[in-house]
Amino acid sequence: MATKIDIAPNHDNELVLARIMDATPEQLYKVWTTPERYPEWFCPKPWRAEVTKMDLRPGGASNNVMYGPDGERFENQGVFLEVVPNEKLVFTDAFTEGWVPAADGGMMTCVLTFERQADGKTLYLARCGHPTPEKKAQHEQMGFHEGWGICAEQCEAIAKTL
Repeated sequence: MATKIDIAPNHDNELVLARIMDATPEQLYKVWTTPERYPEWFCPKPWRAEVTKMDLRPGGASNNVMYGPDGERFENQGVFLEVVPNEKLVFTDAFTEGWVPAADGGMMTCVLTFERQADGKTLYLARCGHPTPEKKAQHEQMGFHEGWGICAEQCEAIAKTL
């Protein structure tokens, strides 16, 4: 099971989730970049998510839809800013495909890294930067730490099977 570790934010509007995971960077990256696996891990149950478009290149679409147990539907459109296979994914909802600015300005830019550890495990580090203190607070109130933590554990469980 993933081990929670504390890593300080780089700035006041950043939320950080860090775990030492019992999976390789390659396994974790594969889970993140295989659209068909998203319903299994990307949302805390009973929510689920489906990828509607994943174009793994800078400027490529990073789109998904999250479905809630009471019929909720949240569409997330964004773009990848950086893709380094097995090491890093950087994505934002500040833009949509074709570098179209998001109508609401977006909530965050996430730098997700997979850093190999000496013991065969991986430091899984998500740094989510927000454009304003209000957007950071909104993301925290939505359950960033708990929700992203559950998703990280679900991601690890799948990664270990690959």
